Order: sequence, then C-alpha cells, then structure tokens
Amino acid sequence: MQYAAGVDIGSTQTKAVLMDAARAIVARTVIPTGAHVVRAGRRALEAVVAEAGVKAEEVRCVIGTGYGRYKVEAGDAQVTEISCHARGAQFIFPGTRTVIDMGGQDTKAIRTGPDGSVLDFCMNDKCAAGTGRFLAAAADVVGLSLEGIGEVSLRGTKPIRLTSVCTVFVESDIMNYLAQRKSVEDILAGVHQAIASRTIGLVRRVGVEEEVTFTGGVARNIGMVRALEDKLGTKLNVGPESHFMGALGAALFAVDRLMAAAPREAAGVEAAPVWSDGLEGR
Repeated sequence: MQYAAGVDIGSTQTKAVLMDAARAIVARTVIPTGAHVVRAGRRALEAVVAEAGVKAEEVRCVIGTGYGRYKVEAGDAQVTEISCHARGAQFIFPGTRTVIDMGGQDTKAIRTGPDGSVLDFCMNDKCAAGTGRFLAAAADVVGLSLEGIGEVSLRGTKPIRLTSVCTVFVESDIMNYLAQRKSVEDILAGVHQAIASRTIGLVRRVGVEEEVTFTGGVARNIGMVRALEDKLGTKLNVGPESHFMGALGAALFAVDRLMAAAPREAAGVEAAPVWSDGLEGR
C-alpha cells in the first residue's frame, strides 16, 4: 500500500491527515503547536501514521501547509492554506463555492470554482480581531472554557454591542458590561455577533456564492456557526472534517503528486525518498 499525508501547522494547533491512493481518509490527528514548530510537524506526522497502523515507508508523499508549512521536515512540497482549505472543502462538500476559514490568528474568505480551485480570496492577517484568539480572550474574562462559550452564547436574548473588536481592548469592554450586570449569555452573544459581522465584511469582498463551507478550528463553535448563518441568511456546511480541512486539502495534493509519480516509477525511474528517511535518529 502507498499513502500520502498532509500536515497543517497552524498558530495554535497542528493537524495531520493520512490518505490512501484512492483518496480515502485513513487517519487524522491534532496536537498543540507549541513553541517548537518543527517538532509539532514531526509529532503530528508520527501520530497520524501510528494511529493508522501503517509502516512509515508506505507514506510516499507529504505536503506541508499552514503558516509553518516550510517547517515540515518531511515535506516533499508546500501548498498555501488558502488552496488547501478550498480543495478540502470541495472534497467534503462538492457544492462549495465560498469558504470561510477561521483559525487561531486569522480569518479568510475564499471563492472557489467547481473543482476546488481558488478564484479569489481575502484575509484578515494583520489583526487577531474576529479570530479564535479573540474568542479565547473573551472566554478568559467570563471564566469559561473556549469550548463552552458557543453553547452559552446561544442562550443570550439581548446581545450587547461591543464598542471595539480589538483583541487588546475586548477584556476591558467585557469587564465594563459585567460591572453593569449584563448577563454572560448576552455578552457572549454580542461577542459572536461582532465577529460574524467582521467576517461577513471579508466574505462580501470576494462575493458570496452558495454553498458556503465553514472551516478551521472555530467551526467547532456552534455559537459562531449560528451567528454567521444569521448574518448570511443561509446554512453553512460544517462537519467532522471542518477542523482538519487544511490538512485534508494538503493530503489531496499529496495524492495528486503520488499518482503523477506512479508512471515514472513503473518506468524504472528512482522514486523520491520516503518521509521516514528525514526523521530517523532525530
């Protein structure tokens, strides 16, 4: 058997997806990125191979993506996260024409073609407002876990209006509302709506075309999903693979590369080294 892998090194988490030559997902994994980016890429790849129970030498191609894509030691090539999220979204949801990717420190709006190609994109990469980091700051102030604030926000009946969507100032803004005895539910509902409004501004720059697919770690936040749906007036495609969409897209590009190399190998041309050669003894 031959396999291909995609490794997505993000600012907070590193994801890896392993696929077989038939483009079936064999295994996936996610670990904290931490301070050692190279180590995170290595550990994620080792973990996904171990989870699948395959031999390291059977992984014939690895593609790196994400902000740390050039730090994937075993990477045969690198592809931008914009292309990978578009490709992964179209693979899982073939009707995708717009992708909203919300991660730890940036948000992207991507318009795609029927084949998952990127037609246009816009991103908020200079400021953490409207990202997972903004949500994490809000969660810290109200004393809840990042995983739990989405459900709580849905119980808000009178969402507050934030005076700023700056991550630096959101803490003092929320503390002022708490001092005014505003409920945590209403505060978090306002936080989610503020992020949704900022995100829709990005999406409109590239043009909203259905179907819309939500990717990235924040796609696991049901409050964010509902806030975006309310602003867009349409349902979002969200599924178990949404968090892994970048790594999935990278794995698909890796399978493409693997298949392109197959005729050369059949003709007796020496194959590229397997990923394990770059990791042994480290």
